[in-house]
Amino acid sequence: MNKTILVVDDETPIRDMLRLALEMADYTVLEAGDAQQAHSLIIDKKPDMILLDWMLPGTSGIELARRLKREELTQKIPIIMLTAKSEEDNKIQGLELGADDYITKPFSPRELIARLKAVLRRADASEINEPIKIGALCLDPASHRVTIDDVPVQLGPTEFRLLEFFLTHQERVYTRNQLLDHVWGGNVYVEERTIDVHIRRLRKALTLEGHDRFIQTVRGAGYRFSSKVAV
Repeated sequence: MNKTILVVDDETPIRDMLRLALEMADYTVLEAGDAQQAHSLIIDKKPDMILLDWMLPGTSGIELARRLKREELTQKIPIIMLTAKSEEDNKIQGLELGADDYITKPFSPRELIARLKAVLRRADASEINEPIKIGALCLDPASHRVTIDDVPVQLGPTEFRLLEFFLTHQERVYTRNQLLDHVWGGNVYVEERTIDVHIRRLRKALTLEGHDRFIQTVRGAGYRFSSKVAV
């Protein structure tokens, strides 16, 4: 499966070198020259890996990494820090905030690709692909199927993503804006009320044995998925 790598570096020659090396290794490459552009791409494109330079104009790479590891939507995306800083304290700081690896410039493209593959293997091994079950409801991410008491439930791709998000984030209220960020991506223009349409479709699909009751409207706040009885 082709992986997408986001390269974040303010130096164009370094981005060009990294893009060439990554494309020769059959990766899809996205590029950003600063933290703001990088964050927009991360929310919109959801890359499989981020190669992040420590020193960036404005918001530094280490500050961006700290923000990404704090936010639920981005905290599981692997990060390799790229930097000219070789001091041990800097490496420890990068790794402690959640970076998955740390490569000091200059480095060879072969070393980078080898380290990148190792981090991606660890990330793939940690992905949860087991079916998620709540009562008689079962969502299987691997086969992209939803069933209730083994009866297939027909869902569109957006409703499937919405249900998968709810099942992996139960008992918490999400605003429409938060659902837009998590399910659609922050840079996709979708009106907030579109969420209501997809919620209605999802509820309609889950009416078998009353599973639609799990998707609860919290007045003035948003929506939550809860297997507890709504009050």
